[in-house]
Amino acid sequence: MRKIALSPWQISETDFPAQGTPTEQLQFLLQYAVLAPSSHNTQPWLFKLQNEQVQLYADRSRALPIVDPQDRALIISCGAALFNLCLAIRQFGYTDIVKLFPDASQADLLAQVQLGEPYHATATEQALFRAIPHRHTHRPQFLNQALSPDFLITLQSAAIAEHTWLEFISQANREAVADLIAEGDRRQMKNPQFRRELSDWIHPNRSPHRDGMPGYAHGFSDWLSYAGPFVIQHFDLSHPQAKKDRQLAQQAPALAVLGTAADRPEDWIAAGQALSHVLLLARSQGVMAAFMNQPIEVAELRPQLSQQLKQSGYPQLLMRLGFGADIKPTPRRSIEEVLLSST
Repeated sequence: MRKIALSPWQISETDFPAQGTPTEQLQFLLQYAVLAPSSHNTQPWLFKLQNEQVQLYADRSRALPIVDPQDRALIISCGAALFNLCLAIRQFGYTDIVKLFPDASQADLLAQVQLGEPYHATATEQALFRAIPHRHTHRPQFLNQALSPDFLITLQSAAIAEHTWLEFISQANREAVADLIAEGDRRQMKNPQFRRELSDWIHPNRSPHRDGMPGYAHGFSDWLSYAGPFVIQHFDLSHPQAKKDRQLAQQAPALAVLGTAADRPEDWIAAGQALSHVLLLARSQGVMAAFMNQPIEVAELRPQLSQQLKQSGYPQLLMRLGFGADIKPTPRRSIEEVLLSST
């Protein structure tokens, strides 16, 4: 079953139906959209193929009401899937025509996408596209290898291209941000409702689930992965978790905040697109990332994080970046599982 759950990562460009209908081509391209990152690997997206278009819907049934009560992270995840889809469209020779929030009466309908005029992807776009199957969240500690200042500027430019900003935490502020991460851990892990919600999305390594986080993503062996959800739900691990994450933040080659000028659903979509752009650009150069969003998820800490930044606006994601060994991907649902009927 595990091989089935990981099979979406084995997609091949040679299988693209070049002579197929636009609908057949779009269905193939959705295989790249579902490889986008999402909070707890909830994969909170649904798609409908209709009139030679793809409609992207938020799947609120996969919401995280404790950690993400406004569905902010959910919409960000959908924005990341949208970026992957548009990038794949360009890779296979078309411009992407996107309309955000096309129907005000349907709050869950986030975007409508169709194939446009013939297009030749740039070298940069091709590199981003080919990074999609290799981008995985890297939760272990990174190697002690610095990232070049020029490369960090390139990542910032990618965020700006999506109408967001990316700020790297200075060494002077690193300790304060690490403290906020640790405080976020303490507050979250002391909350039984948070622990219950988290444990619902952690599965044994040999589980047939095609979503959530297998124990191996957190470094659990097969036998420990069966106990992991129970331990997380029933025991307060706030202090060891806070200590671990503080160290990860302190030791990371780079610690970055991705943010937006405003804090509306359209900004969350932009944040998701920027997230995918930044992560794929990083991965194309061998750089991996992991999220440390605790100071953003805990509402009282988010303004304190903002105070540590030079940028004005709203921090949406906090991540560490660096080099590390390749890791096993987390499962993905098949296209059939995320397609809505067009009737």
